[in-house]
Amino acid sequence: MVINSSNSVGVVKTQYFTFADKAGEEFKLINGKTISPVTLAYETYGQLNGDKSNAILITHALSGDAHVAGYHGEYSKKPGWWDNIIGPGKAIDTSKYFVICSNVLGGCSGSTGPSSINPATGKHYGLDFPFVTVFDMVHAQKELINYLGIQKLLGVIGGSMGGMQVLAWATEYPEMVLGAVVIASTSSHSAQCIAFNEVGRQAIISDTNFKGGFYYEHANPENGLAVARMIGHITYLSDESMDEKFGRKFQEIDQEKIKDKISYQYDIGVNAVFQIESYLRHQGATFNLRFDANSYLVITKAIDHFDLGQHYGGLKKAFEKVKSKFLVISYTSDWLYPTHHSKLIVKEMMKAGVNVSFSEISTQKGHDAFLLEDKYLSSYVSAFLKSLGKS
Repeated sequence: MVINSSNSVGVVKTQYFTFADKAGEEFKLINGKTISPVTLAYETYGQLNGDKSNAILITHALSGDAHVAGYHGEYSKKPGWWDNIIGPGKAIDTSKYFVICSNVLGGCSGSTGPSSINPATGKHYGLDFPFVTVFDMVHAQKELINYLGIQKLLGVIGGSMGGMQVLAWATEYPEMVLGAVVIASTSSHSAQCIAFNEVGRQAIISDTNFKGGFYYEHANPENGLAVARMIGHITYLSDESMDEKFGRKFQEIDQEKIKDKISYQYDIGVNAVFQIESYLRHQGATFNLRFDANSYLVITKAIDHFDLGQHYGGLKKAFEKVKSKFLVISYTSDWLYPTHHSKLIVKEMMKAGVNVSFSEISTQKGHDAFLLEDKYLSSYVSAFLKSLGKS
């Protein structure tokens, strides 16, 4: 594949930052436990200007990572997960801004997580990895920003779990964030969100290969993780998008191999008869190639426990300390984090006197629309970033 250098950041390389790695140093978590050392995988795009005032931090969703734009090699086929809006001339213009994205604490794409080696035992942490919160993830990111010598972020931008991190950044470090963009997110999980995550976790834990989380020297709990991904992926779509793409279409079959088409179509469950069945199985299988089951447990627990209002004694109270200018965006067909979640955030921000604007984008593509579409999102984000210079 030939990379179009005119609108791409091109070939990029993941970097690694380690802290709390000297004698006596520890990274303290919200629950009082400590972990050391801590490594964060991160990528940067664009150039940091002389006064270091053009830095934008991108925060990723549950299954995301630090690779948000560009390609990992000249012949890579798949760009970073938000390459459609990050790059020269794009909404987050890398000819103007210095863009940073790191894999969260507890992840499995280069940052310290359950698949990392526990220095106390010389083996993988597994479920000995401590419980981490979204706030812990943000506190670790703060260490990275300090390391890069950046005292103030022009913007922090994220969707879904990334939006939770944006909220935590603006409330934990109000002096450091000039602008904040929260997309398709929430200030706390509903019972339904927690329920879907719990079913996914139980699928993993029930896998015979799980072995209490200490499976690294054996077979991975691939079936459980695949089912968890399938469940999660359904929540990222919408009824309309699934019906438009798949409907009730059957899989195409090899007539020579399947002589009895009727019996095949009425198979109880071994074969993927409907296209949507095949699609979900594919999503589950490919997820196993890049994600760790224990990280799935750790991260889904972190977002289930995220409750901004509870953390600060009320949402309005949380936002009273905010000094950032905010843009909040929701999607009409997002039933994971419906628009009323965003409207609650905006309502409480307005009560607290926060400079906030809100937009609901009409789409049939569900929660994942913030990753799939770029027309309206790009224009809103671009205009918001430009406005920060006038604040």
